[in-house]
Amino acid sequence: EVQLVESGGGLVRTGGSLRLSCAFSGFHFEDYVIGWFREVPGKEREGLSCIRTSDGSTYVAHAVKDRFTISTDNAKNTVYLVMDGLKPEDTAVYHCTADLYNPLFPLDLWDTQPFDYWGQGTQVTVSS
Repeated sequence: EVQLVESGGGLVRTGGSLRLSCAFSGFHFEDYVIGWFREVPGKEREGLSCIRTSDGSTYVAHAVKDRFTISTDNAKNTVYLVMDGLKPEDTAVYHCTADLYNPLFPLDLWDTQPFDYWGQGTQVTVSS
């Protein structure tokens, strides 16, 4: 059974940083795409970043590419999202996702597909 567990959210002031963690388990193959998206009530989900576990290739959305960094520690089965220079508009519930890599969905199109798995989310609140 695939499981994704996010952690690391919290309350931070404008300009601060957070590191979100996504611990994943239950995969039977090595070529997955682990990603992060965020949700704000009343808005569409926003895909932020993803990483391919087999080769470490990454994608970061243009809107956050100067502030967010994704990485993976495969030994710990954990993907991290480091968020710097946080702004009040970054306030959201952040979810990690997992999908078997599909060549029809290159990383920059990763968030256009239905996600196979996602976690319960972690709340990030940025105060002004």
